[in-house]
Amino acid sequence: MNELVPPPADAPLILVADDVPANVELLFDQLHVLGFRAIGASDGPSALATCFEQSPDLCILDVSMPAGDLGVDDRSTGFEVCRRIKRDPRTARIPVIFVTALNDTTDRVKAIEAGGDDFLTKPHNRLVLGARVRSLLKLKAATDALEESLRKQKELEKVRDDLMKMIVHDLKSPLTSVIGAMEMLMDGDFGPLSGDQRSALGEAESRAEDLLALIEDLLEVARLEESRLALHLEPLAPGALLTEMRHEWEMRFQQERATAVVEVSDDAPVIEADHMLLKRVFSNLIQNALTHSARSVTVTLGARRENGGTLFTVADDGVGIPEEYHDIIFRKFEQVKTPHIPRVRSSGLGLAFCKLVAEAHGGRIWVKSSADQVGSAFHLWLPLRPPSSSAPIALGTSA
Repeated sequence: MNELVPPPADAPLILVADDVPANVELLFDQLHVLGFRAIGASDGPSALATCFEQSPDLCILDVSMPAGDLGVDDRSTGFEVCRRIKRDPRTARIPVIFVTALNDTTDRVKAIEAGGDDFLTKPHNRLVLGARVRSLLKLKAATDALEESLRKQKELEKVRDDLMKMIVHDLKSPLTSVIGAMEMLMDGDFGPLSGDQRSALGEAESRAEDLLALIEDLLEVARLEESRLALHLEPLAPGALLTEMRHEWEMRFQQERATAVVEVSDDAPVIEADHMLLKRVFSNLIQNALTHSARSVTVTLGARRENGGTLFTVADDGVGIPEEYHDIIFRKFEQVKTPHIPRVRSSGLGLAFCKLVAEAHGGRIWVKSSADQVGSAFHLWLPLRPPSSSAPIALGTSA
């Protein structure tokens, strides 16, 4: 009889856990023939210890073996070992095959519930064992590759975000100085200006203010995402809040020849929320309604009771938003390219900010619109009071 050739040192490592030495020896021989390395364990505790210490590529567990201090009967040891392997982040992705002499449906159900990946009954066929082991190892390799890819992507995203925050923060101080100098020039502190000079400076100052607003948007969204923005709760009556917004935007409505309507139902309840953050949310929504349309629009600010909270609505009769963009527009730096709309300053952060504020309050925001219909309606639902996990401590979620 030819001596078995040992598998290469980089071959996949298989843990075989069984309290019958003959079964372990048989599986070792079969796995070596198939080109795998193998290590053994004779009871539940040693199987777990070996798994955590050696990090095998796959585990083959007998169902019945000594349980030791695992707190289960010997008949269920394999299931308990599997549960603990799958529960630990270090070993959760290791495939588990159960091998047992019992061919009972109840055992198969328990194996699945414990997180097992496959099930073989004794006596098993070596070729079937090899096919299933290879299949699970391929699946594990693909899963590991995906996890590594996601890890690297997250690292790159963090580097990008950290670099962006550093650059943005460093830009703010010199830009503020530039705007201050231009304001002094416009005020004549350095002598009189001609009409053309004043016009050019005014345009430059306006663009600098746009850039400063973009920087503030970036910093604000970063603070929300990093859970560093606290909610300052106070009672807010929906009718009073929306009337306040209409009053503050009255001059802009007149400039845009737009009409503003407030429609608040009598049953709209008072909520507890951050007054200033909600005002910024509604300002973003009103700004969008006014600027993303080529004509004068009617903006309707509404509120009513719904699902134990208050549903706010900012609707307009301007250009509709295609349904495929309904989720995209709430992501950072995403904008909808729609023809026949004047180009306006937009950081692509306004709706991302709205989403973060809504979620920080335990609510949500969404849009109802379509490309072939007139107008859009943004809905903001807020509970009567944010959940305890959201306020008044600093809180935020990513877009």
